[in-house]
Amino acid sequence: MQSGGAPLPEMLARMLGLDPTNPGVILVMALIASAAVGSFVLTNTAVVIWAKRKITAAFTDRIAINRVGPLGLFIIVADAVRLLSKELIVPEEVDRPAWDLAPLVLSGSALLGFAVIPMDMQYNIQIADPEVGLAYVFATASIASVGLVMAGYASNNKYSFLGGLRAVAQNIAYEIPLILTGASVVIFAGSLQMSEIVMAQQQSLIGPLPAWYAFVNPFAFVLFMIANLAEVGRNPFDIPEAPTEIVAGYQTEYSSVYFVLMYLGEFIHIFLGGAIVATIFLGGPAGPVLPGIVWFVIKMWAVFLFTQWARSAVPRVRIDQLIQIGWKGMLVLSLANLMLTAAIVGVVNV
Repeated sequence: MQSGGAPLPEMLARMLGLDPTNPGVILVMALIASAAVGSFVLTNTAVVIWAKRKITAAFTDRIAINRVGPLGLFIIVADAVRLLSKELIVPEEVDRPAWDLAPLVLSGSALLGFAVIPMDMQYNIQIADPEVGLAYVFATASIASVGLVMAGYASNNKYSFLGGLRAVAQNIAYEIPLILTGASVVIFAGSLQMSEIVMAQQQSLIGPLPAWYAFVNPFAFVLFMIANLAEVGRNPFDIPEAPTEIVAGYQTEYSSVYFVLMYLGEFIHIFLGGAIVATIFLGGPAGPVLPGIVWFVIKMWAVFLFTQWARSAVPRVRIDQLIQIGWKGMLVLSLANLMLTAAIVGVVNV
């Protein structure tokens, strides 16, 4: 990393007095770093089980859980025991390999994306920092679409199949605007490297206002937030699992530990979306007084809070409306934003 040295695996090797140029040492340190970052992400995801209920209740003027431990916090443990102790029911005539792998693909793809997210620049909390970091994040996040299609097709259920088809249509329609909007940030930063994008936002825009790209290009920020809602399947774009239309869509036939993996995968993707927004639009871990990792978590949870607000306040759109918004609205606006950004940067750099 440009700011403070090597990414986390090399830093761990040096702290332990090991050779940071030895491939075997770096591999072991990378596994340790991955386990640490994965534990951090999964801990945040577990807390979401409680936070989701509380936040939704606050939006709808209800009390929510308040009896399972203090403030209902033990609901996390109760849910884990309840779901993991249930029988795993396998429907007849499912495509077993694809049906078994789908939950792993869904949850694993999001965890891969966190490998290049800089969570703290001072202590180099970042597993890897490739030059194609932003492209890598978008690529790994899109793997989830494969998991949704696998689950929908392999379940031998018409509602699941419809959910898988909806997921494909939705992801194609909204991943293009998502990537085009992210490309406008790359034009400003001049790099796909995640640490470089964060460093480019460390300057001052006007007075004390930081040069975060959410302030530099608020139009792109709004477009990205809307497209991200569709990418993570939150209202008004939760079409692939719409309970009132197709039961639960692609996850209808999943139970026990498989349902837990599907459920966790959904929320890990929400946090990955929040991490991407925090990194490319909100200065990453930058912030006053508090450590960088704390600011990063605050920003990531702020995006989660926005998704929960949308879930409680914005009604679901129909599938035809979703496609029209994506292709006729978001795509056109994201292309216009990209061309305008390129023109502005070109004029400034002349």
